[in-house]
Amino acid sequence: MADRFRIRPAELTDVPAVHAIEQRVFADPWSTQDFRDCVAFALFLVAEEDQRVAGYAVALDAADEGDILNLAVAEGGRRRGLGRALVQAIVDNLAERGVREVFLEVRESNAAARALYTAFGFREVGRRKGYYRRPVEDAIVLRLDA
Repeated sequence: MADRFRIRPAELTDVPAVHAIEQRVFADPWSTQDFRDCVAFALFLVAEEDQRVAGYAVALDAADEGDILNLAVAEGGRRRGLGRALVQAIVDNLAERGVREVFLEVRESNAAARALYTAFGFREVGRRKGYYRRPVEDAIVLRLDA
């Protein structure tokens, strides 16, 4: 699968495709401006397949902590290793920046994402009540020792 897609830093020209995936995947999507801002100040990776954006990941780091803020794979790219490759790439990039702990929030009901993160070694360390708005749902806070 690795030869079918490539992961690279996002560019402003990727924002429309990323936003289109975001709108299809999430009930409470980020805005195009959110993604434009991320190009400038965040670790923002896109996965391309057949020269089209098929997924993305956004993270921030400060000192030795990182936070994966957003990660999504277009419907056609799921269950083929693309999400796994994005998680690996974002964790590797954070580690290169000196990050020792990576955090993220995931919807309690998102069993597929939770299974993916657990397979990477993320552990549940907390819960944020009512964190998600549409629909209202708790977030499970996960941590990985990088």
